[in-house]
Amino acid sequence: MSREQRGPNEKLGAVLALAGISNAGLARRVNDLGAQRGLTLRYDKTSVARWVSKGMVPQGAAPHLIAAAIGQKLGRPVPLHEIGLADADPAPEVGLAFPRDVGQAVRSATELYRLDLAGRRAGTGGIWQSLAGSFAVSAYATPASRWLITPADSSVAREAFGAEGAGAPLKVGHSDVQKLREAAEDARRWDSKYGGGDWRSSMVPECLRVEAAPLLLGAYSDEVGRALFGASAELTRLAGWMAFDTGQQEAAQRYYIQALRLARAAADVPLGGYVLASMSLQATYRGFGDEGVDLAQAAVERNRGLATARTMSFFRLVEARAHARAGDAQAAGAALKASEGWLERAREGDNDPSWLGFYGYDRFAADAAECYRDLKAPRQVRRFTEQALSKPTEEFVRSHGLRLVVSAVAELESGNLDAACEQGVRAVEVAGRISSARTTEYVKDLLHRLEPYGDEPRVVELRERARPLLMAPA
Repeated sequence: MSREQRGPNEKLGAVLALAGISNAGLARRVNDLGAQRGLTLRYDKTSVARWVSKGMVPQGAAPHLIAAAIGQKLGRPVPLHEIGLADADPAPEVGLAFPRDVGQAVRSATELYRLDLAGRRAGTGGIWQSLAGSFAVSAYATPASRWLITPADSSVAREAFGAEGAGAPLKVGHSDVQKLREAAEDARRWDSKYGGGDWRSSMVPECLRVEAAPLLLGAYSDEVGRALFGASAELTRLAGWMAFDTGQQEAAQRYYIQALRLARAAADVPLGGYVLASMSLQATYRGFGDEGVDLAQAAVERNRGLATARTMSFFRLVEARAHARAGDAQAAGAALKASEGWLERAREGDNDPSWLGFYGYDRFAADAAECYRDLKAPRQVRRFTEQALSKPTEEFVRSHGLRLVVSAVAELESGNLDAACEQGVRAVEVAGRISSARTTEYVKDLLHRLEPYGDEPRVVELRERARPLLMAPA
């Protein structure tokens, strides 16, 4: 139902005409987007006609879903004011800005932290259930370009009189920052072992809201501020990564943008590159290989002469993933060769950042295998997955599950159905122990590839073993 009538909404009508979407087509798209967020909507062409001709404003999440539906067709974000619905709840716009001013950057990040997430751990989806913005890779263009132009702010000191809120401002010291860093380290371990949807991992947004936000709004010197922004950027990127792993692409995108802005305030160029690499992996995963290449190359270029060899290796590996998804075998091969070369130069005594602790030859091999999977080269996939699966899995359970699926796909494409099903069974067992929508999607992809062999007893058994995983709530 619509809650008010204001006269014809000419803006909405004009944008619909520009996008080439009919009234019935828009209604269908809005209903589908709502269903993806657990909402039951029953709009039809008459509903859309009322929005356009009578200016009626739909309730709840609908205005944002309308913007998202049109944005998908146009291939760019569509703000509410462009479609004449600017008076709707603006919450879903939070987190997409990349402010030039440090003070505005603090406000942008803390608004996002405060918005999140009542109900997410309880399973209601919180604000993200009604967010508009299905993932729009174009939203990364401005943050990436501004970071490339100016990867570090000149000063981030925040005086007592600049702090917001009533009473004396919180005086921030290095001990406060250390607590955030320890929280990030704990969260990284839980995420790798149990998946982004585990309740221990999902405490990161709560930590940002309760711990990081008051510190960012406090008073601090330039030195302490840089460290504070760096720790907050790490936690924010982690929140984005966990949202990505659990399929909340809209939330992940907003966290990543704010993490990049915080990394700029920290003057931490390698950390900014790591955020860009995370953005690239998300874009690549969502099928935007070319944009993934741009984001990864931005990380590489800005970090030449700054980042450690191991860090540069990881950035080139992410670039290879994007090239492979874009179907450019030559560029992917060159990036993989460069990544391996950087990794060979890495030494134990290098001053690698703490957030890179996951990366070594096994991770290189795992991503190389995924590159060759996308390039349909099963022999190379098998070679690299053997290396990737050779490391113990106690710490990186999710990664092991993903590697098993990639190995199963390679066996299948090589004509080894028994081996593919064997690896698939192992992958399902791992996936059942963690909370990761991404891992579940990998398993679904394997089952889809096995459909031509659906009557084979081994495939039937695998499908039955996977049934509880596929039926579990997202």
